[in-house]
Amino acid sequence: MSASPFSSAHRLYVKSLYRRMLKNELDWVVRRDIWRGRAQLIRAEFERNRDVHEPRALAQILEQAEAALARKLHPDPYIPPTMPGGTKWERNIPPTIAPLYDHTAAHH
Repeated sequence: MSASPFSSAHRLYVKSLYRRMLKNELDWVVRRDIWRGRAQLIRAEFERNRDVHEPRALAQILEQAEAALARKLHPDPYIPPTMPGGTKWERNIPPTIAPLYDHTAAHH
């Protein structure tokens, strides 16, 4: 196996792009059995370009993939309920330990 000419930052970027594409498909299709077929198509596209090592061609492929993702972004992406922005985010915050009313100041 030969060493890859690309940096770890490049590999992280490609992984991030792949994950963002999968997540976006899951925003559109909730059923996992249908989503799985779409995920396989995304994986096949990444595999098809796996052996592209020429920097300009690779930059063009990644630019096209980013543009395609931007066109397909879901207008109302799924947010897990307990994550920031979710329906249950900070719904049941534990009460503060500090006194809510200072009883000592009211009597003077």
